[in-house]
Amino acid sequence: MKIEAFKSGVWRKQYQYRSFQPSLIDQDWTWDDGRINVLLESATKALGELDAFSLIVPDVDLFIEMHILKEANTSSRIEGTRTEMDEALMPEESIAPERRDDWREVQNYIAAINTAITELERLPLSNRLLRQTHGILMRGVRGEHKQPGEFRSGQNWIGGSGPMDAAFVPPHPAEVPDLMGDLEKFLHNEAIAVPHLVRAAIAHYQFETIHPFNDGNGRIGRLLIVLYLIGKGLLCKPSLYLSDFFERNRTAYYDALMRARTAHDLGHWVRFFLSGVLETAIKGRDSFRRILALRDEVEAACLTLGKRAPLARATLSLLYRRPVMTGKDLATALDVAVPTANSLVREFERLGILTEITGQQRGRVFVFQRYLDLFLS
Repeated sequence: MKIEAFKSGVWRKQYQYRSFQPSLIDQDWTWDDGRINVLLESATKALGELDAFSLIVPDVDLFIEMHILKEANTSSRIEGTRTEMDEALMPEESIAPERRDDWREVQNYIAAINTAITELERLPLSNRLLRQTHGILMRGVRGEHKQPGEFRSGQNWIGGSGPMDAAFVPPHPAEVPDLMGDLEKFLHNEAIAVPHLVRAAIAHYQFETIHPFNDGNGRIGRLLIVLYLIGKGLLCKPSLYLSDFFERNRTAYYDALMRARTAHDLGHWVRFFLSGVLETAIKGRDSFRRILALRDEVEAACLTLGKRAPLARATLSLLYRRPVMTGKDLATALDVAVPTANSLVREFERLGILTEITGQQRGRVFVFQRYLDLFLS
């Protein structure tokens, strides 16, 4: 199938509305558009450079945890969740009661990402894994009554108050199992010669068009991308997430998906997706460079602490994972007395590594702001 000849699907008449029946995607894909070739080459090169950085950075898993937290926070924000990065790093009791539902959704997404990546070591990317991940995402939050971990049994819609005035109505629930079966086959079909990044682009489009769950489709669909890249060996570490690109270009993201559905312009979507991979991979590579430069600087500063230097380096390892903490948190993590931890915090303030953000005398919270800023830019 040539991308230029793509027919997105047909509208099916239901009782009082029409649902969209997407075409199957498990087939070979070719194209005449040279722009796709250029973007594919550039995006693949940038992705390889990003992956190389994730392999040479010492203790890279410390920093990957922050990448995952940023993805969870950003992907949830696209869906309307309002939790800032520093809030996501805090314990629940430190979060204002009216913001705790949002905080829990971000924590669920972190758990869902981590579990899915671990499961990839023993399971291929599959509908089973996606359903399992969805169950974790929806556990105990606002979507917990919307069939967590199961494909939907009712009609959903995007925009509007119901399917009759919606901006888009995904396929009827009876069609979801077969469509998701086709998507799963496409992800692993070795008989077709489709480059992995193009396959990931088409798979994400199809997943969002099927909208197989009652809730959480955007987050699972975006996670599908990185799970596919890891599963196929394009990434050794989960270091590339497109949610930041999609959020900054939110209107263009939704327009590109709808353009593929309504105007059969899959090529536009593939180009948009590859542009996102290229930009995000370059940004991630440059972030690793800045992280390494900052790491060298602060570890050199810690060497000036003499006998406390080993404890200071242990503190830095904690801060790379959680750059927001209290003196009590540090004491517990290092298994030292609270006065010892507080003294170390004061030294880190003097060195310009930590900054106090509450302005209070009790319950003071400290942030490794320069490091956190690398994930906010």
